[in-house]
Amino acid sequence: MGAVGEQDTGKQDTRTHGTGSRGVGGNADGIGDGAVLDATGRSRDEWFALLDEAGATGWKHQAIASWLVTEHGVDSWWAQGVTVGYEQARGIRLPGQRQDGTFEVSVTRTIAGDVEPALRALAAVVTAQTGVEPLALNLGAKYPTARFPLDGGEFLLASASARGAGKTSIGLVRGRMAHGDDLAGAKQTLRSWLGDVTVDAVG
Repeated sequence: MGAVGEQDTGKQDTRTHGTGSRGVGGNADGIGDGAVLDATGRSRDEWFALLDEAGATGWKHQAIASWLVTEHGVDSWWAQGVTVGYEQARGIRLPGQRQDGTFEVSVTRTIAGDVEPALRALAAVVTAQTGVEPLALNLGAKYPTARFPLDGGEFLLASASARGAGKTSIGLVRGRMAHGDDLAGAKQTLRSWLGDVTVDAVG
């Protein structure tokens, strides 16, 4: 069983979610209740009721996730999902909000081409749009990424992963945003940048 900690943006699945309040999907949008029930033995509502009974509205994120793992044997990955969903449902955490109180949005798109040229093309688009060069272009990593520092401590993370049949999934995450007032607008901007990416854009 893995360690209990909030899923890291650089490694997590960056699939887009459905649209919820503030223009950004909540935790329940990405994974259905049936999947939660199959994986954990209880539905979201059942877990939320148990957490309410235990007084979890006053707990920190780590305490909730650890309780699910240690007291009920929930896999740590699923414990994170249930915890975030509970925090959002009880108003402890807003959609798009991280454990540290900052906000992030993410988008993905599948294009034709291999991983390395796809990530290079995506990084070139981000640099053209922001004027910022990546701190590192990790083409040889298991999860190839390029990270771009932005003003105010924010960052952009570009990623690429093979999808088979000559296709690659490319993604962008904008993280450590201080406010969640325009998450939908930020997400739309990232989508437009992904739309500009073609593998033949880079040699």
